[in-house]
This record gives sequence, C-alpha cells and structure tokens, in this order.
Amino acid sequence: MASEGGPEVIGQEFWDERYSSQDQLFSGEPNGALVAEAADLPPGQALDVGCGEGGDALWLARHGWQVTAVDVSQVALERAARAAAGGPEVAWTRADLNTVAPPAGAFDLVSVHYFPLVQQPGHTALRGLLASVAPGGTLLFVSHDMTDMPPEAAHGYEPSEFYQPHEIAELLDDDWTVLVDESRPRNPPSPGGHTHDTVLRAKRLR
Repeated sequence: MASEGGPEVIGQEFWDERYSSQDQLFSGEPNGALVAEAADLPPGQALDVGCGEGGDALWLARHGWQVTAVDVSQVALERAARAAAGGPEVAWTRADLNTVAPPAGAFDLVSVHYFPLVQQPGHTALRGLLASVAPGGTLLFVSHDMTDMPPEAAHGYEPSEFYQPHEIAELLDDDWTVLVDESRPRNPPSPGGHTHDTVLRAKRLR
C-alpha cells in the first residue's frame, strides 16, 4: 500500500493543478542528459515519457525523430502543442504509462526524464516500457540523484516508491547492454535545487 501522499496522488489531477499554478513550469529547453546521450543516435521513432511542456519532444523532432510525446496532464499537453505550433509534428498523447503500456517494439528511443514510474509487484509498468524499445533501440532513463534532493522538492511523495535508474539496470537481462549507469552533474542546474542526475542508457540487443 502506498504511503500517504504516495503514488496515488501522482495522477492527472495532481499534475494539472501543478501546471496550472504557473504560466510556464519548466524552461522549454531540452534536458541536458537527453542532448548528451541522444545526439549520436540515428533518428527514428521516439517515445518521450512524461513529456510535460514538450522541451525534449521538440528537440527530438527538430533533430529528425518521429516523436510520440505522452503525459498524464492535459494542461501540459495543450501547452506543449501551443509551443510546437508551426514546428515539426509531434504526436501529443494523454496517457498514464504507469497503467497503460505503450506499443511493444515500436520505438528506437524511449526517453524517460524525471517520470514517477511506480514500483509495482512484477514490475508490470516497467516491463511495458522496456518492451516498447525495438531491437537495436535505446532506453534513456534519467532521474534526480536522491542524495542531493531537497525534501521540499519531493512534493509530498516518497521517492523510494518510484524506480531509480540503477534499480532498472539491475533488472535488465541478457537482451540488453548497459552503456551508462552513473550520477553526473545536472546541466544546467535545476532551479529546484537538484545538482546531480542519475542516468541510465541501455541498448536493446534483441
């Protein structure tokens, strides 16, 4: 059972309210880890998990990717679509990937930045995300380094109830090779006080 303020609050209502609290919640720029890790990848089909206001999705689309950008918040998706007007096409899609699996084997890149993926018995949601990576494709999973996360930045939920990149690395089988599994300085630093990210980059072999 989730603790009070735990995974059950991290749904559409929570995120719609959070996005509605400000005219713009994030910078609109792509995350530094995405730029660093995806710049050398040949463009293909990309899934942006928890796309928010669309900074990562638009960066990918401008670099030739066909992007499906998914978020639980309708407010965020509408804001992202406005920001994308006149630019490359992105498929903005409302879904909760904690409960609905994306299409299996459909994506050459699955990019997950700061998405609260809930720990589940049997790892159902995680396995759905892993299965969506096509053979030869890349999983990029980035989270805040918990060792430097200010308590107030958790917004009332317990970080241990959500997967961290190193935990996912430990669950990968022989179908995968781990290319990056590390903590690194966040670039640029987060205005919320996070100074380091934990980054997992893995390639699906088959």
